[in-house]
Amino acid sequence: MDAYLFIDFGSTFTKLTLVDIEREEIIATEKAYTTVETDVTIGYENALKKLKEKTNGEYNIIKKLACSSAAGGLKIIAIGLVPELTAEAAKRAALGAGAKVIKTYSFKLNNSELEEIKNSNADMILLAGGTDGGNSDTIIHNAEMINKFNLSIPIVVAGNKSSNDEIIGIFGGNIEYHITENVMPNLNHINVNPARETIRNIFMKEIVHAKGMENVENSISGILMPTPASVLKAAEALSMGSRDEEGIGDLAVLDIGGATTDVHSIADGEPTNPGVFLRGLEEPHSKRTVEGDLGMRYSAISVFEAAGTRTMKKYLKYDDLDIEKEVHKRSTNPSFVATDEKEIDFDEAMAKVCADISMKRHAGFLETVYSPLGNIHTQEGKDLMKLPYLLGTGGVIVNSKNPKDILSAATFTMEDPTSLKPREPKFLLDKEYILSAMGLLTMVDINMAVRMLKKYIVEI
Repeated sequence: MDAYLFIDFGSTFTKLTLVDIEREEIIATEKAYTTVETDVTIGYENALKKLKEKTNGEYNIIKKLACSSAAGGLKIIAIGLVPELTAEAAKRAALGAGAKVIKTYSFKLNNSELEEIKNSNADMILLAGGTDGGNSDTIIHNAEMINKFNLSIPIVVAGNKSSNDEIIGIFGGNIEYHITENVMPNLNHINVNPARETIRNIFMKEIVHAKGMENVENSISGILMPTPASVLKAAEALSMGSRDEEGIGDLAVLDIGGATTDVHSIADGEPTNPGVFLRGLEEPHSKRTVEGDLGMRYSAISVFEAAGTRTMKKYLKYDDLDIEKEVHKRSTNPSFVATDEKEIDFDEAMAKVCADISMKRHAGFLETVYSPLGNIHTQEGKDLMKLPYLLGTGGVIVNSKNPKDILSAATFTMEDPTSLKPREPKFLLDKEYILSAMGLLTMVDINMAVRMLKKYIVEI
């Protein structure tokens, strides 16, 4: 029987999903530790060997597609004009493309900032600035600075279109650049999809070579996108459906990993309360935020720093655990697997902290502004209070005996009354850990992807 093989080169584990094309069923899944320190081929071959043993090699794999977040994934620097506007729009475009934004810059760059950028480990720069027909001095100045320092990484230009000709002249044949549509063509209106697609295309052609993937590429059909972008595509398919298959409606995905916690929301996020006025930059219907300080292994120490002892203890069952010792153990040993009851409890407490803080940062908030006409209530960000579904994925959630408890930590409480977190969503679980695989499947057959998502994503 014919099958597709989907591969996710994760920061901790390489995960394989084998799909029966005719029956639209998952034949088997398997994983192995991602050997990014040496050669990712080793981890891939280890997982593939286990998968073949599980299925007795009875399936004819006609296509192998992959996504990757190994070696820290795709790292981007976003540059814009004003922090709250074009710089924020550039950041959102990069995040939506599945990247990790390691730094954001605004206004005219100086020499020390360019030195910082040149010495960073960024894979790409997203250069924005100015609405179409608006300010062009800043983005042109920043292009000149990039050229002066002869940066060797790809530059995605997504700013004021009136400056494109001058930027092309500045970069010439010295800098690799890609021109796309402005991420903010009009004031407060964002246009992130063209930049996202440009970033994804560059990732497919170039970035994978920098991740030690060249040894794998010969045996697969292609590495299509960063893993978070694949998860976002799956979330969009499940939520919005396709031309032929109906989706389930608005939802958010909470993805807790070893290094980061991602939140994806597929919803307009308009105010649910009358008399509330929107403030700030327009929110995209499909929004991703990534918290680089919230992760179960690589970022364990920063989880503790973000939460504090009091919040950690709120989620812990056992009082006799040395919190600092436990987080240090996990951060210095990313492959650590919790086995006894206390270790599992500590992992789940960390997961609840990640869920709580990441959703607070992702969702919008209300603010009361005092004016001569009385109090005015404003909303910044998305209102997710009436969100119908919250979907959990990531190893700690998928393997938990209490996934609903972890997801509950991401919902609204009166401890933070201004937050617009979901109030009473139905909880869904990516039980087979297939979201990234289904995102890849959307690139082959989106109708099948929607049907399989509705089949395998379960309510808990």
